[in-house]
Amino acid sequence: MDIASLKKRIPDFAKDLRINLSSVLSADGAPGLNDAQRHGTAIAVAYALGDQDLLQAVETNAGEDISLEYRKGARAASAIMGMNNIYYRFLHLSSNPEYGQLPARLRMSVIGNPGIEKADFELFSLAVSAVNGCGLCVDSHEKVIRQHGISAEGIQSAVRIAAVLHAVAAVLRNNASDQALAAAA
Repeated sequence: MDIASLKKRIPDFAKDLRINLSSVLSADGAPGLNDAQRHGTAIAVAYALGDQDLLQAVETNAGEDISLEYRKGARAASAIMGMNNIYYRFLHLSSNPEYGQLPARLRMSVIGNPGIEKADFELFSLAVSAVNGCGLCVDSHEKVIRQHGISAEGIQSAVRIAAVLHAVAAVLRNNASDQALAAAA
């Protein structure tokens, strides 16, 4: 599966997503990000969304622009944020401040040693946190990213990638369901 094949599966009512998908995954459409950051963000988000076709398409699109280490780092960011986003979103949403005073007791060693540039790991974590809706994690990662010199434009590009991939995955999932219902009728 590649991006062109994936785009063909997007129905006409969501044609803006086809255009945006091509745009955000291109170097010109993701200002402030280098190739590894752009592709790593897409891989981390696709992995978090759990859509195998989308993940395969962004992996194929990355080609040789991103190393195996960065692919692993993107997956690691997605995996750890899958856990952290739930935990820290709970702390944020709970009206009982006692939970915030307790130790998390969750292993998160990959954050300290991600095997890739720290700023890039944080960028991937931010994009996944945006998809998962954890405000505490978004704020925390954004601060670290800015300290590492990534611009607001680069951060916006990462979140645009996350937004488009999230919408594409939802449309593809729902379109498959619509087709199954139509076939059953």
